[in-house]
Amino acid sequence: MKIGFDAKRAFHNNTGLGNYSRFVIEALLKYFPQNEYFAYSPKLSNREIGIKGIIPKNKFLWRSWLIKNDLQRERIEIYHGLSNELPFGKMPSGIKTVVTIHDLIFERYPKLYPFFDALIYKIKFRKACQKADAVVAVSEQTKRDIIDFYGINPDKIHVIYQDCEVAFHEKLSTEHIENVKVKYQIKKKYILSVGTIIERKNQASLVAAFQKLNLSNYELILVGGHSKYQNQIEKYIKANSVKNIKILNKVPFQDLPAIYQGSELFVYPSFFEGFGIPIVEALHSGVPVVAATGSCLEEAGGEGALYANPLNVNDLADKMLQILVNKDLRKQLILAGQKHVMQFSAQSIAGKFNKLYHAI
Repeated sequence: MKIGFDAKRAFHNNTGLGNYSRFVIEALLKYFPQNEYFAYSPKLSNREIGIKGIIPKNKFLWRSWLIKNDLQRERIEIYHGLSNELPFGKMPSGIKTVVTIHDLIFERYPKLYPFFDALIYKIKFRKACQKADAVVAVSEQTKRDIIDFYGINPDKIHVIYQDCEVAFHEKLSTEHIENVKVKYQIKKKYILSVGTIIERKNQASLVAAFQKLNLSNYELILVGGHSKYQNQIEKYIKANSVKNIKILNKVPFQDLPAIYQGSELFVYPSFFEGFGIPIVEALHSGVPVVAATGSCLEEAGGEGALYANPLNVNDLADKMLQILVNKDLRKQLILAGQKHVMQFSAQSIAGKFNKLYHAI
């Protein structure tokens, strides 16, 4: 098959959508090299994704309209919008379409988004779901949302999970982990949370839970991009004299696996997610997890995590303490987590995509 991808995110995004796009492309290249793959992007970068990028002849509105000319010229048989979008209008004859929908958080929590951003997302995502020959949802939660908000036929929606970057699969040396801890001045055992520091991620509740536990021999490390929400958290920490909390912004990717593997516990108290890749990263790192109920995080964590009500600080603190004081529970969660993430292997997921492409 000749398969084209919207690879803009693969070349230019360092986090969620970029990681997903690269994971899918690289997995298919490795396990199904008999297909011919094309990666379209309005401009290219130095990033290697395994195949040469193609710049559309008409960069203006290429994702929305004009890429169709390029696809027809290259005789593409399947076009996969890896990040929630497909071109508007009728596709040329002989080209089937797949779109991956990562989440519909803007539908559930529109107030968390600028008005016009949410409006554009609503139009693009709905149209893509209606038009696509097949819709890929990254979780059962996202599938339910696509059905509930857009009325899409469930038979058209296929849940295909994803794995994290392979760097999280590799066991690092104690020396390497210690060197990274020294770099960030982490001097105690620590509880970790990774994710952009925004209201939906709910780090404020984690800070309050950590304060309630009053663990003088532990630090809480928050890693993620800065926002105004971080300012609120910092004011709370200062006003309540909460000790042993570090907030690390702009941590380079190459340091993250060591930061994960050096932690005692990973906590992800987000109110709502499309899937929850940081949980998968933690499980690959051999770290037990506390995650929030209410969306899809049970899918990401399986039996490798305990789950708490993100609105209940006492529940969150209790689940954290259970893991920190119970060595048997900790071992049980780590083993269960390692088993759970096997289903997210690149080979398994590439096989599901290839089967889907053949089916349409």
